[in-house]
Amino acid sequence: MNLKKNNRHLLQERSIKYKFIQNNECIFPIEKMCTVLKLSSSGYFKWKNRPFSKKLLLKEKIKEQITSIYFSSKQRYGSPRITFELNSLGYKISRITDAKYMIELGLRSKLSKKFKVTTNSKHTYLVVENVLDRNFIAKKPA
Repeated sequence: MNLKKNNRHLLQERSIKYKFIQNNECIFPIEKMCTVLKLSSSGYFKWKNRPFSKKLLLKEKIKEQITSIYFSSKQRYGSPRITFELNSLGYKISRITDAKYMIELGLRSKLSKKFKVTTNSKHTYLVVENVLDRNFIAKKPA
């Protein structure tokens, strides 16, 4: 087992456990949950009181910009156009990162289809004459 590569999965699992404890701390005692989940309570309190990192704050700020650009464009902009808008606003972000953030936010561009005429009135096909001689104009309501 390669701990160098598996470390991020173990840390992710630990943060998920910490979030579970945070969500249920009003129901169960924190020390009891830490012993059941095999975590130290001091580690939980360090995690809880840790300030947000600059990277996480920047990510949240970019996500807010993405949602504002997305809804101002009537939900039509995808990741390439939103990336261009963010780069013009001064954020240095790639299209792939922008696409990841859009997936996390649940945003997808709505495609608008162009109008296509399907009726061809100028055809040269044989038109059958009106044998039944029906009149579809109503003289009074039924």
